[in-house]
Amino acid sequence: MNPIRLDLTARLCRDLGVFDAPGVQVVPPSLPGGTDEFLTWVHAPDYVEAVRQASEDPAMAEPSYGLGTEDDPAFAGMHQVSSLIAGSTVQLAEAVWRGDLDHGVNFGGGLHHAMRGNASGFCIYNDAALGIQRLLDAGAERVAYVDIDVHHGDGVERIFWNDPRVLTISIHETGRVLFPGTGFPGDIGGPDALGSAVNIALPPGTRDGPWLRALHAVVPQLIRAFDPQVLVTQQGCDSHYSDPLAHMALSVDAQRTAYQTLHELSHQMTDGKWVALGGGGYELIDVVPRAWTHLTSIAAHRPIPLDRAVPQGWRDHVQRTFGRPGPARMGDGQADNDQVWFRSWASGADPENSVDRAVIATREAVFPYYGLDVWFD
Repeated sequence: MNPIRLDLTARLCRDLGVFDAPGVQVVPPSLPGGTDEFLTWVHAPDYVEAVRQASEDPAMAEPSYGLGTEDDPAFAGMHQVSSLIAGSTVQLAEAVWRGDLDHGVNFGGGLHHAMRGNASGFCIYNDAALGIQRLLDAGAERVAYVDIDVHHGDGVERIFWNDPRVLTISIHETGRVLFPGTGFPGDIGGPDALGSAVNIALPPGTRDGPWLRALHAVVPQLIRAFDPQVLVTQQGCDSHYSDPLAHMALSVDAQRTAYQTLHELSHQMTDGKWVALGGGGYELIDVVPRAWTHLTSIAAHRPIPLDRAVPQGWRDHVQRTFGRPGPARMGDGQADNDQVWFRSWASGADPENSVDRAVIATREAVFPYYGLDVWFD
């Protein structure tokens, strides 16, 4: 979670002119209402107080709250920084709901593992859940959350587990081999919200085409059936083949194709109301900056071609800072005409294929709740 990945992303956006595109505003982070009281919308007050204390004195971090651990080490100022990240997502959600802007991007957000009462998986405050809660409080009746991080979006799912107003969809590497060890097809929501939690748990080593096939076999169908008013998405890019913390085999090209799909869904289903967040991503130089620059440029309606050269000035900065060159192009050479090809679910399922079996399990678990046919919709 080294913040250099955010700096490199912002530099790449700037060098490619994304921040200068018509209609794009770069907004400094701030707290809603100027205070941190909003954190208790989804977090327990005693947990927020524990973070404050650990922020003032890291030696006082309490492991029972997930603080001061290997995953969530305490550091001076952690409360203030984490509050600003969360506040930024909340303010984006408010602006999108009011109609002040079509799309909002916070690639510093997407901290989807934080729970109501504890930190988890590098995440202190769950900005995605806070943004969703603000949308609900502002009058949204249905909010869809799609999480394409390689890890299960467990914190957001758990916070809205029994809330039928929120559909959470997570496509991730199976919890049988990867943190946090959750997110199986049978996990479908609480008793008052059955079918509101959707989990596509894929086998290690899943590549571009099968991953996109799985996403397109579940996400568009459920988004259309749920008919949300706002789309909130988490774009962790740690599913890349060079990411050190997982075992998937995606390219930046496939990730960009998924961003385009989510963008199109926002226009088809929510009148463009889209809040897009970052998330995981631990190949700090070659992957994260390119992936989230693509995300931002798509949201700005100025998509960057995959064969576009990475600006030399950005590469020179990387060479000076890290002693090695950055990537030469904005893609990994896996796409055809800026889209990664995949086989549609309409072509038929293969029960002998491990990815198709995972998709079938998810569709069987949740499609009936939406009147969708497990095999043909």
